[in-house]
Amino acid sequence: MFAVVDILGQQFKVTEKTKYYVPRLKDAPESEVTFPNVLLFSDDTSVKIGSPYVAGVKVSAKVLDHVKDDKVIVYKKKRRTGYDKFNGHRQHLTRIEITKIG
Repeated sequence: MFAVVDILGQQFKVTEKTKYYVPRLKDAPESEVTFPNVLLFSDDTSVKIGSPYVAGVKVSAKVLDHVKDDKVIVYKKKRRTGYDKFNGHRQHLTRIEITKIG
């Protein structure tokens, strides 16, 4: 059983009892959160495709913790002008565990 769910504008294919990194949520760690925007739901026998969302299907998850992603290096350089710029960025993420689909 799996579902494709919309979480803060990004689509994730999720299954039960698995952990995912999603964009930063405002919920506190160890709290429950539900995602009602399910785009596709599949059990072992049938597939339901929403237009835009599947009615009556929600995905429940538990917020584990808030983390930062690995650093992404941004380096810009223009030749022969002495211009170079070095910058880094770390994206804020939330680690969740899917508890129930349905």
